Amino acid sequence: MNGTTTAETGAATGGVRWLLRLEGLTLFAGMTLLYAIWDGSWWIYAILFLVPDLSFAGYLASPRVGAIVYNAAHSYLAPVALMTLGFVTTSPLTLSIALIWLAHIGIDRALGYGLGDVVATATVAAGGRTAKDATVQVRAQATPDQGAGRRAARHDARSPAGG
Repeated sequence: MNGTTTAETGAATGGVRWLLRLEGLTLFAGMTLLYAIWDGSWWIYAILFLVPDLSFAGYLASPRVGAIVYNAAHSYLAPVALMTLGFVTTSPLTLSIALIWLAHIGIDRALGYGLGDVVATATVAAGGRTAKDATVQVRAQATPDQGAGRRAARHDARSPAGG
């Protein structure tokens, strides 16, 4: 692509990758420091820190469902909304959960675990082929009858008499 991403996966490389990891480390350190200043329970922190990784259970349904559930649990959207709610309602528990959740996302990003692309996740499930090949295989596995119908429709469209 352009030197900052790999062509097949779209993953960040070089300086951009390190910047994203540094941002993650900063988020982890900042949220953990705020939690300490907030005087939160470290037992609660330890217990809740890995809760977002329960989203891996979504992969038991399918790679697509797994990626969607994982991304939902590892996006900044929900914990930032929760943090805002914690400030508005002055709820210590809500604020604590948001801080821990953001710290978890931060350490994941610092370690190089970002959000997953549904198609890229299907690539892994399809045995490491390119996203394009995996998409074709996943679609064929998901709807074999529809795939055959599309092939027949293309054949019909190409033949002058429709058959």
